[in-house]
Amino acid sequence: MKWTGFFLLFFCFYKGQESNYLQTIDSLNQQHWQKNAARLDSISEVKLLPIFVKPADTLAINHTLLVPNTPQDIPLTPFNLLRTKDPKHWFYYGQNTLVFNQSAFSNWNSGGNNNIGVIGKVNYQINYKKNRHFLDFNFKMGYGFVANSGQAARKTDDYMDFSGNYGYDLGQNYYLSTGLQFVSQFMPGYNYSSTPDPTRSDRISNFLAPAYVNLGLGISYNPQENFQIIFRPINGKFTIVADHELQKAGNFGLERDGQSLRSEIGAMLNVQYRVNIFKNINFTNNLNFFTNYLFHPERVDIAYSGVLNMKFNKFISTLVSLDLLYDHDQVQKLQLKQSLGIGVSYNFGFVDDDKELKKKLIKPFIAR
Repeated sequence: MKWTGFFLLFFCFYKGQESNYLQTIDSLNQQHWQKNAARLDSISEVKLLPIFVKPADTLAINHTLLVPNTPQDIPLTPFNLLRTKDPKHWFYYGQNTLVFNQSAFSNWNSGGNNNIGVIGKVNYQINYKKNRHFLDFNFKMGYGFVANSGQAARKTDDYMDFSGNYGYDLGQNYYLSTGLQFVSQFMPGYNYSSTPDPTRSDRISNFLAPAYVNLGLGISYNPQENFQIIFRPINGKFTIVADHELQKAGNFGLERDGQSLRSEIGAMLNVQYRVNIFKNINFTNNLNFFTNYLFHPERVDIAYSGVLNMKFNKFISTLVSLDLLYDHDQVQKLQLKQSLGIGVSYNFGFVDDDKELKKKLIKPFIAR
């Protein structure tokens, strides 16, 4: 009994101590919880830390094919191309133009004939440069017609002009130059003054009748983008007449009936110059001379083309063109062609954001 009472007393003392220990632990846990737990019933004390995220542009733009934001002129010469130090070699440019003419009359005392005219033109350049070598390809095409009330549509413009040139930089803006040019038309041509209602047999010209091929070797001088002189003391001029009904002596300088090719050897001089008259108004001149060494060298063929371009914006402009031609072997009179109209143009080109490059390279080039 004595030991039994002792164990009961020890057990009661142990349980009392254990209860005190548990209360102490519970109290510490409660204090820790109250200290660190978030007060969920009040968001006023919640502090949000700012998160800084660097913005990223997810729009991918191909800078090699952009439309210029300002009106641009087609490069007249490869001057700026030859001076770029860009490692890219190929450069492209394109221009598409529609020129409109229209007149309408109703009960007009002075009279008049309703008419509408459209001329479509394309002008493309492909250029290549590497070190001192460069290639320059030009493709020009145009076709136009006018439709008058009571008459069939009549052609007002028709041409194709393809040329390619190779140059080698000699220094001081001089270049060794050799080139090939092909000029012809798409459709038959008629003299509406003498044949108001022509048939096919009344045609005075046709596709490849005539066609002109020039091939020569010489030198060019290109001191600025808007001025160039090409002189070729060795230049072959070939006149092609593929239409058998037009192969008659005197036509296009042919010397006998049935002749389909006339060959000439001589010298050629070409001058290109563009004048910037005012902002968005320029005047482009192209003057060409050719003389035959072997047959009447004093009879110089002269061809002039002038275009006055007055721009309203990058799409709309007024075009006034004048073409003059004198070729003693064809017609011993001055030939003249003039047109005026409102043009809608679309250019595609390259715009570079490099300020230094902008000073050296005009915008319409596309570089790859």
